[in-house]
Amino acid sequence: MAEPSQQELIVEGQNDKLTIAARLKQGGHTVSTLLLAGAMMFPLSAPIEAQATGSISPGSRLDEIRARGTLRVGMPGDYPPFGLRDKATGLWKGLDVDEAVMMAKALSVKLEIVQTSWSALTSDLFAGKFDVGAGGVSITPERQKVAFFSTAILDDGKTPITRCENTAKFSTLADIDKPGVRVITPPGGTNEGFDRTHLHVASIIVFPDNTRIFDEVIAGRADLMITDAIETKLQHRIHPELCSVHPDHPFTFAQKAYLLPRDSDWKQWVDKFLPAQMKTGSFNEAIRHSLK
Repeated sequence: MAEPSQQELIVEGQNDKLTIAARLKQGGHTVSTLLLAGAMMFPLSAPIEAQATGSISPGSRLDEIRARGTLRVGMPGDYPPFGLRDKATGLWKGLDVDEAVMMAKALSVKLEIVQTSWSALTSDLFAGKFDVGAGGVSITPERQKVAFFSTAILDDGKTPITRCENTAKFSTLADIDKPGVRVITPPGGTNEGFDRTHLHVASIIVFPDNTRIFDEVIAGRADLMITDAIETKLQHRIHPELCSVHPDHPFTFAQKAYLLPRDSDWKQWVDKFLPAQMKTGSFNEAIRHSLK
C-alpha cells in the first residue's frame, strides 16, 4: 500500500476564533450535535496533558506525540463538512480540521494531516501512520474490534438524498430496493456497507470520487445516495436541486467520533479535551467556516 500523502500545518499563529458546534438549523429542521470546532478552552502555557502527567504510562501514544512534537491526524479528505482537501491547492478545511488545530494547540505541538482513504482508515491507524482518525468517522462494531473511539461528538444516521422531484419516491427502503433504482455510494465506507446490507434488488453504483458524487445524482446518472443526515442537509445547501429525505428521522442511528489507537492514556486525554470543546460556540458558524 502506498504511503499516504501528508501536509503539515504550523499551529502557531492560527486564528483562535474557531467555533464549536451546538445546532444546525435549516428549513425548520434541527440537527442536534455535541461538538465541533471551538474556541480554546485551555491556556497554551498549561496544556491539558499536564493535568494527568502522573498517570501517563511510559511509552504511551501521548508521550510519543509530545516527544515527536507533531500530532498526526488522518482524514480521507472527501467529506464536507468534516474534512475536505482541495485537490488544486492541497489545503484542508472542515470541522474536524478546525478541531485538530485546537487539539494540537492544547498539546503545544505542530499538526500534520495525513491523507488516507475510507477503505484504509483502520489499517493505516493500526500501522501507526497517524494518531487520530477523523474527517467524519462513524462508530461501527467492526472498527471497535481493532481500535478505540473517543467520546461521541455527533448523533446522526443514514438517510436518502435525491433530486427534489423524487423525494416521495424514495422514502422507505422498500421504495428504494426495486429493480431499476440506481443507488450511488463511495467505496469502502459505512455508506457502501449500509447499501450492501439492506439493498438486494436495486443497483449499487460505486463511484470513486466522493467530492463529485452528488453531481452524478444531479445529472441523472444515479437516482439517489444514502448517506449521513448531516451531509444531506449540507449538500442541499450547496445544491438546492437535491433534497434530503426525512433527515430528522433517518433509517439508522449512528454517532460520529474520533478513531484512536488502543492506548488508554491517549484516549483519556482526548476524552478530557473534547467535553471542554463541546460547551460553547455555534454550529452554524462552524459550518460557514468549513465552506470558505
